[in-house]
Amino acid sequence: MSDYRIKGATGDWEIVIGLEVHAQVVSNAKLFSGAATAFGAEPNTQVSLVDAAMPGMLPVLNGECIRQAVRTGLALDAVINRWSRFDRKNYFYADLPQGYQISQLYHPLVGEGEVEVLLDEKDESSAKRIGIERIHVEQDAGKLMHDQHPTMSYVDLNRSGVALMEIVSRPDMRSPAEAGAYLRKLRAVLRYVGSCDGNMEEGSMRADVNVSVRRPGEELGTRTETKNVNSVRFVMAVVEQEARRQVDLIEEGGEVVQETRLYDPDKNVTRPLRSKEDAHDYRYFPDPDLLPLELDEAFIEECRASLPELPDAKRKRYEGLGISAYNASVLTAEVETARWFDALLETGAEAKQASNWVNGELFGALNRLGKSIGQSPVSPAAAAELLGLVADGTISGTIAKQVFEIMLETGQGAAAIVEEKGLKQTSDTGAIDAEIDKILAANADKVQQYRDGKQQLFGFFVGQTMKAMAGKANPQLVNERLRAKLDG
Repeated sequence: MSDYRIKGATGDWEIVIGLEVHAQVVSNAKLFSGAATAFGAEPNTQVSLVDAAMPGMLPVLNGECIRQAVRTGLALDAVINRWSRFDRKNYFYADLPQGYQISQLYHPLVGEGEVEVLLDEKDESSAKRIGIERIHVEQDAGKLMHDQHPTMSYVDLNRSGVALMEIVSRPDMRSPAEAGAYLRKLRAVLRYVGSCDGNMEEGSMRADVNVSVRRPGEELGTRTETKNVNSVRFVMAVVEQEARRQVDLIEEGGEVVQETRLYDPDKNVTRPLRSKEDAHDYRYFPDPDLLPLELDEAFIEECRASLPELPDAKRKRYEGLGISAYNASVLTAEVETARWFDALLETGAEAKQASNWVNGELFGALNRLGKSIGQSPVSPAAAAELLGLVADGTISGTIAKQVFEIMLETGQGAAAIVEEKGLKQTSDTGAIDAEIDKILAANADKVQQYRDGKQQLFGFFVGQTMKAMAGKANPQLVNERLRAKLDG
């Protein structure tokens, strides 16, 4: 149970959160027409006669959209309903040419499933399961643009008819952190599956945030729904702000109204949009132009067989290779990172060493350069070559950092850089002994202090030896030879 509470003037309050996530299906065509779906096209250039609701136009179901929704359901351990049906949700809005939206209210394509989130990436015991109530497939509406003309609003129908999966969670979340973790995990699963690109800033994934408050353990309170929130950070902010608003309202003697609200990120507040409609307000009825959808077992099995290794399974596999729980969690959080790391492992790189290097050196460099792992100037094969030189003792970890910097700048391979710049680590005990003897002779007073019990001086001798050998001495041998001479 989450112990997150809103502190009110009259005591503690618990938040109850549910999310309805609209995820745009990856498909070259819309749900019921052949029009294109690419982001960023000129307004009204991707609109078929069906999308514009011209008289006599009939919808034709795009099978690829159904396949992607079924694959998503399977990835979320959800029930796939063999029989589902499309309904008309009737309402008037200027960007909805038909005057209704084709959706699935009564018989959705996908039933109950769940998502497991880690609330602390370093702690496996912080796992929490969040239920999914349903996933239904529906068409998106168009878009109104109010900032293009001083007195008129423009309508862009490019998005009209684009296939959406509406993924409805159970009200199982109890804190902003849980809502954020759920949304991040859901987005990761969709990206692994390839059914949605998860680009919230482009609007291809957005969340309606349902929030209510109650005294811990009491009946559910009245909820509000904040529409179209387009980032994980904003979802967490909506939960916090809306819960605080509701608590203050109730404690002042007011009542929470069931309504739809909008979030203003500039002011970090939610404000009312309209009173919340119930299903009967939309006059839902089965769409007479579309037959019920019936799936056979072979189709479902084909969808199952097409799924990749998913984040949780990949994380457990990485941990089985000796990678820490935290590193495994970071490496599997985004599909792009996991694919890059898998390619590195396929070269034969040692898993633990490779995971530490990716999470430390590589991510540090990419952050500095403002690049994603997909834009990394160093490929998995090039990284494997560098790590191999450290593993076989050709160069030290310190020299590897210098080599990596040159690789980033020049694109050269690690072995070529080491050869060209003469950076090979020396394991010549004669050369190491000669330098150690010089350093011990020059620091006779410190040698005596060390032998009298000041053990911390050992690091000083190591540092001096490495410096004298320009960092190229094998650190393990330096340690061994120093111990032998100082303790002998």
